[in-house]
Amino acid sequence: MNTTFLEDDVGAVLSAAFGEVDGEVYVVNPIADSISDLVFRLHGNEDPPTVRLLAAKEPIKAAVADFIVAGHIADLVAAETLSIHVLDETPKASLVVADDTVVSLVEGGDSVGGLTATDEAFVTEVRDNYEQEWRASDAFTLRTPPLSRVRETLAADLGEGTAADFDAVLDSLSVAKGDGDGLDEVTITLLVAARNGELLYDVSKWGEDVGLASKATFSRKKTQLEDAGLIDTEKVPIDVGRPRLRLRLGDDELAAADSADLAALVGDRLASGPSS
Repeated sequence: MNTTFLEDDVGAVLSAAFGEVDGEVYVVNPIADSISDLVFRLHGNEDPPTVRLLAAKEPIKAAVADFIVAGHIADLVAAETLSIHVLDETPKASLVVADDTVVSLVEGGDSVGGLTATDEAFVTEVRDNYEQEWRASDAFTLRTPPLSRVRETLAADLGEGTAADFDAVLDSLSVAKGDGDGLDEVTITLLVAARNGELLYDVSKWGEDVGLASKATFSRKKTQLEDAGLIDTEKVPIDVGRPRLRLRLGDDELAAADSADLAALVGDRLASGPSS
């Protein structure tokens, strides 16, 4: 293979490179945005290669701070399409290393180049080096559950309506990090649960069981959203023990919003602070 790729973004170069190779591929030292590009390209590929990602911890952590990216990574890891190890020392270049080629990623303004080397001795040396690096490095521990499992269990435990609203809200976001950069996964879950009148107990138990967040995290986030006027609660008596809390959206405007518009509306409210 003697192709030099020139594309609009790193993801397109990766996609083009993957189309030319078979077997296992090393992707070395991508930046956080490139990790996201890689994840979405692999997720959208009907026949993806098996990818070993070697990167420093910080860009990996930056990428998985986005729940959408992290959930897709977890799906790819579960499918044994992607595995991630952490490099203590990273090379200067970002590379794709296959059996018969090395592609160096070069960003140049509005385009990205994939400069290839196919000399057999050189490729073998580079691949052997990163196989050794892989064996010597530690696997990255991902704490986010697979997005497919989140969706399946949400529908099974809390109902198809809540699951559909969850998907609609998630699809309306380009990122889901929280702190002003989209909404985090717990906030999204509480909002769609409130839209469907779910019990906080059921939501937080599901979230903890699936590995999304602890019951304490759900309770803390519920209080924050309640204080901001975004959700409300009503007590539901039970036969034994303290009453359960049913979640409701905080006002008529939120209740009337389409699921796809809910995230933007809540994001605006959070950005502007508590209403007077």
